Amino acid sequence: MHVRQVWLLIVSLLAPLLCHAQTYRMAELNSVQIKNLDRERTVVLIPGGILEEHGPYLPVYTDGYADRYYTDNLARAIARRPGWKVVILPEIPVGFGGANNIGEKWDFSGSFTIRLSTLRSVYMDLLGDLGAQGFRWVFIVHDHGDPAHNQALEQASDYFHDTYGGTTVHLFGLSEVQECHDTTTLLSREANQDDGFTVHAGAEEHSEMLFVHPELVSPAYKHGPTVRGSGFEDLYNLAASDTWPGYFGAPSRGSGAVGREVMGNCSRALAAVAVRVLDGTDYRKFARFYAKLDPRDAIGDQAERRHDKEIEAIQQRWLKSKGLE
Repeated sequence: MHVRQVWLLIVSLLAPLLCHAQTYRMAELNSVQIKNLDRERTVVLIPGGILEEHGPYLPVYTDGYADRYYTDNLARAIARRPGWKVVILPEIPVGFGGANNIGEKWDFSGSFTIRLSTLRSVYMDLLGDLGAQGFRWVFIVHDHGDPAHNQALEQASDYFHDTYGGTTVHLFGLSEVQECHDTTTLLSREANQDDGFTVHAGAEEHSEMLFVHPELVSPAYKHGPTVRGSGFEDLYNLAASDTWPGYFGAPSRGSGAVGREVMGNCSRALAAVAVRVLDGTDYRKFARFYAKLDPRDAIGDQAERRHDKEIEAIQQRWLKSKGLE
């Protein structure tokens, strides 16, 4: 083997390690190490994850496990860029609007969510600290589809830009990233017919978990009954039923192979958008998937926002009664 071939082999073997060396966990760094990071060439990733019921077969932290996978892949993609480093914050396991809200089942086993204003404040506070310490680039990786949830993360991102002059992008709030979830070309015709119109815990999310954490998926999914709808109106009627199991679609159609394809597509979409932003593309020109809601979805969005205000009023009355306003 020639010297050049040996050198190329060594480089190819070491490349993953060299890339990994440019990725850090914020929780493991000390104050001096954080202070010494080049703010212009350091990207901060904030992985999310909501504790949300996903029916009887999937764990309630399904979104969080997916976000962890996406964040790690995105970190590697960014770290491959010469001179760039990535710092990953600990996961933030909070979100607004579980899928159970679709049927106005506000208290559903397995969903532990926070108020909309609380979600926005959590991210505004963290982004404020990052901005005050000079960080310029932040990507939020939080794949939860509730419209109001996504709008709150978008508002926190705008706050960072307007107040500190940096760039924060809530990646899964962008239409072209959300489109990565299309499974119609990956499932068989029969599987697509079974799955129907689904926005939560159908064949796709079962496939994703069968890929990243198959040990956390109940084997009973293979015999899970189909809960099929053809549009949002159907989903609202199904979710309002006393027998709704907490999901839509056909869990039995899930497969690890499909999950691998979907999550690979999403990882590539995240990396492609992130690279464009780092290269100077104005993220504010990207289309937001929640900007044009289906009329029935918009009605549901209003209902959960009203319930959110009711919860806030209850909390405020208690605080006032204790003199803690």
